[in-house]
Amino acid sequence: MRIPAHSVCTAIRDDIVSGVFERGSRLTEEVLARRYGVSRVPVREALRTLESEGFVVTRRHAGACVAEPTEQEAADLLEIRMLLEPLGAARAAQRRTEAHLKVLRGLVRLGQERVRRGEGEDLRSLGGWFHETLAQASGSPALIALLTQLRHKIAWMYAVEQPVRPADSWAEHGALVDAVARRDAERARALATQHAERATAAHRLRRAPGNMPGQARVRTSQHPVNIAGVRH
Repeated sequence: MRIPAHSVCTAIRDDIVSGVFERGSRLTEEVLARRYGVSRVPVREALRTLESEGFVVTRRHAGACVAEPTEQEAADLLEIRMLLEPLGAARAAQRRTEAHLKVLRGLVRLGQERVRRGEGEDLRSLGGWFHETLAQASGSPALIALLTQLRHKIAWMYAVEQPVRPADSWAEHGALVDAVARRDAERARALATQHAERATAAHRLRRAPGNMPGQARVRTSQHPVNIAGVRH
């Protein structure tokens, strides 16, 4: 059995985003292979992919390390998102399917229901699924990949405060879905721009803790890769 490199890549990326591997810490193939229960080959491929995405850097005499983005790099991500998300919404209005609309409307109903009941625990994940589905509805693989990578990086660099008025946020989601349903690309673009601008104000830059030189501090002992569906 060979574990796909993309599964290993997802596992390492998730651990970087969640802070299991701290910024600046080393990522050795041997330790990672043991941690995820795989050989070093998919780990090596995964590290190359993560380096191309900006999560990993290769340093002389140290090898692969978790990247340490600057505040300017983090700020640039939010600005790029405010350009790409409206484009994705406009494309979604032009290319969405009935299946996309069904999922988007269902997520809006769930979000608004949670707000009415005062159940805010999973609003952030529902919002993430909403924006992921909206990106998928754009029908553009390149745009979907860019938006997905942006979401991962922003989650890594920023802590996001819950909106003071979550009902307003989900009302914006609902209005955006209505524009997408009507195939009104310009209205969808304008609403997505307004929503992104308001959401950006809730982002607070994470301060990376200090690192022990040359060490990868791992907060949990094992994190085997989910290999469901991998062919033997």
